[in-house]
Amino acid sequence: LLGVRDIHADHAASHIGKAQGIVTCLRATPYHCTRQKVFLPMDICMLHGVSQEDFLRWRQEKNVRDVIYDIASQAHIHLEHVR
Repeated sequence: LLGVRDIHADHAASHIGKAQGIVTCLRATPYHCTRQKVFLPMDICMLHGVSQEDFLRWRQEKNVRDVIYDIASQAHIHLEHVR
């Protein structure tokens, strides 16, 4: 965007974009659930024994919170790569 031609800047921008995408997906989850949609990774949900129905009913159980935490942790890992 600014004419910067640096592989390290490109790499950092890539990780920032990934982190932002993950956070946007998490922030939009309540909105999507009201429309009967779940866009979270099912492999992480299955790891914690959470179904799409758990999100659609907006259950606040520990395993649902653990799914959110694991996904948010992925965003944090991308930010750590940038630092």
